[in-house]
Formats: sequence, structure tokens, C-alpha cells
Amino acid sequence: MKPEKRQPSGREKDEASIELLEKLREQLYSSNISTVRQSAFHLSWMQEDGLDILREALLRDTPRRSKSAAAYGLRKMRGRMRKRAEETLVEGTAHQDPATAEISRNALTVLKKGKGAAKRPARPRPRGGKFEIREVPGKERARRPLPQQPRGRRPEDRSPGRRR
Repeated sequence: MKPEKRQPSGREKDEASIELLEKLREQLYSSNISTVRQSAFHLSWMQEDGLDILREALLRDTPRRSKSAAAYGLRKMRGRMRKRAEETLVEGTAHQDPATAEISRNALTVLKKGKGAAKRPARPRPRGGKFEIREVPGKERARRPLPQQPRGRRPEDRSPGRRR
């Protein structure tokens, strides 16, 4: 599916950024899912313009792979656009297209799971500042014998009729 031409929002700084956004937008509708997801990830770093393109891909009539990649890109949004990306996903759950609603619900589930998972707590460090080297129980391995070295022929093993 070829997307129709996008009007620049006016936030772009130069011609190179307009071209980059157009290239990423075209890649978002590619048939290769790897390219589509990579494009969505790069758009997640593009602030307002990336949010607009990902929102368009999620909420309009686009292929399912583009919708799921757009949801992935919205999940990966960072900074000040994160809240707006989450609002877009919530808006997608109420969409009339069942695929869009399902993709948005799944993305929100993954997003909420990621927020609740905390990093494991750091182990307390010893106050002495010195480290103690200990054996780890149950991790000992039996030593394997070293491989045999191939032996060269001895002079007395040579056949009598052969000369050097």
C-alpha cells in the first residue's frame, strides 16, 4: 500500500528532515515486517512529527503489520511525547476497526507491564571495602584430561629402504 503524500507540519527544520520523515513513513508501509518495525522505532525518536505519522498509521485504514508496528513505535516513545502516545493507544482501543482495538489493547497491556516491573534491588556491599573470594558450591567441574599430542616418527621407526 502506497501512502498518499503528507503535508509538512512546519515543525521540520530543513529539507533533510522532511526527506527523512517521508522515507520513514514510506518504510512504515513496507511489506518487510523488519523494515516496518525499524521504521516505527526511528519514528518514535522524532517527537511530534513521529507521533503524527505513527498515529496516522494506527488509526487509519492501513495494513495490520503497519498498525502493529505503529503501536510498537508508540510504546517506545520517550520524553514529553510518551503521555500523548499512551493517549493515542487508549483512543485506539475504542476504534471501530477490531484489529486496531486489539492491537491497541495489547500494546497498552505491554506498556503497563513494563512500568510495573522494577529492577531487582542491589545487593548490599560489604563495608570493609575488600572483596572476599569464595568458592561457589555445586559449580565445580571435573577436569578433562589434556588431548594427546600427536607424536612424530622416531628415526628407528622409519623403513630401512627410505632415505632423507
